[in-house]
Amino acid sequence: MHWSWKNCPKAWHGQFHGQKKGSTIILEAVADQETWIWHAFFGMPGSLNDINVVNRSPLMNKIANGDLPPVQFVANGRTYNYGYYLADGIYPK
Repeated sequence: MHWSWKNCPKAWHGQFHGQKKGSTIILEAVADQETWIWHAFFGMPGSLNDINVVNRSPLMNKIANGDLPPVQFVANGRTYNYGYYLADGIYPK
């Protein structure tokens, strides 16, 4: 999610100027079905695309290294033993 950064320092404007008008900062968050926030990370420049955000994400690095606690949930009668992460579309339609 891109949040507008009205008072972005002028020296940083180019780095934080994304697709939207003005400077933005990216929020990466993970919540469960009850809207409990399990992870939140602000700080990546709005000029990054989704693939670069995932590549720099501390959460995704932990997932790749297997450093997360086990998560178990059931969907459509099937039990899963790992987290399921939804993201907005990164591919053109």
